[in-house]
Formats: sequence, C-alpha cells, structure tokens
Amino acid sequence: MEYFFSGHVFKRMTERGLSPVVIRSIVETGTIIQEYPNDKPYPSWLILGFCENRPIHVVAAYDADEDKEYIITAYEPDTKLWSEGFTKRR
Repeated sequence: MEYFFSGHVFKRMTERGLSPVVIRSIVETGTIIQEYPNDKPYPSWLILGFCENRPIHVVAAYDADEDKEYIITAYEPDTKLWSEGFTKRR
C-alpha cells in the first residue's frame, strides 16, 4: 500500500510535532473510531492512536482500486470535545 500525505496534514504535523512515521504507525495499528463510508472521492475514517501516551486522531481515506491511503489530517483531540478515551464526541 502507498501512503500519500496532503499538504494540510504536513502543515498540521509540523505544528503538532508529529512525524510521518508516527502517523503511518497510527494508521496501521490504531483503532477506527468513526467511519465515513459516503465521503468523496473515497470512504474515510477517524483513527485513534497514541504517541508516547499522547492521544492522536488521524483522518485517512482509502482508494481500494489503487491500494492507496490518503492521510488528510492529524491532531491531538481536545478533552473538552471528546469523552475520556477520546473515542466519542461529547
């Protein structure tokens, strides 16, 4: 599988001190907490993972025809907006 990082996610990763290696690891080993099957041009999902005990959400979309994963954004979830465990919005 090939991974593609949007310009947006590179900007956010830099701001948030996240590397492509960390984001790829989260996509590969994290937990899908929300699915967006009707997103266009490809279905996407919200993935929860951790980097040194720091929760990270990654939004990624998958092109099954080309076997390509598009990383859209990555951020540290706000405790005011997410429940304990960072899996459900308040």
